[in-house]
Amino acid sequence: MAFTIAIDGPAAAGKGTIGRALAAHFGFSHLDTGLLYRATGRRMLTGLDPVEAAQSLRAEDLAADDLRTPDVSQAASRVAAIPEVRQALLDFQRAFARRAGGAVLDGRDIGTVICPDAEVKLFVTASDVERARRRHKELSDGGHAVTVDEVMEDLRQRDARDSARAAAPLKPAEDAQLLDTSTMTIQDAVAEAIAIVDAAQG
Repeated sequence: MAFTIAIDGPAAAGKGTIGRALAAHFGFSHLDTGLLYRATGRRMLTGLDPVEAAQSLRAEDLAADDLRTPDVSQAASRVAAIPEVRQALLDFQRAFARRAGGAVLDGRDIGTVICPDAEVKLFVTASDVERARRRHKELSDGGHAVTVDEVMEDLRQRDARDSARAAAPLKPAEDAQLLDTSTMTIQDAVAEAIAIVDAAQG
């Protein structure tokens, strides 16, 4: 039986961590849809046309080890604003969402555009300061020399671009449940998300 959990929210709010934990807990498949845009953005940086890059995306492109770099993050946000790119990746995401056995998708337009009929919709957010702290730690642990201020500016640019774009802007679905992780531990955030899904399953 298909059961879809749609998770949206800005960068570094915790939606990926929560998405992976929910998938593991319920035995569902998980798709970080941001990887589709990161992989497309990475291919664009090598000189490919963004739409062509999206249309010819391969599974191995999602496994590249440099998809979390600041340059690729910015490129992902730029290609995500192109309607033709979003359309090219739409069918893949929708098919994944309705696969048998359940699916968890996290991104920026899952509950509003990709899966408007999802059984559970979460909008995961956190304060700018906390998101910058988390992303700075992630990048520093990965060997990237960046300051917290630089990370904060990068996040704000992405948020502004993602929220203002004409195609599928970042915003909560009207029926999404808000999960603010600013002061939560990972364990607490995951536990609350599990409780929401349990309640939806009845």
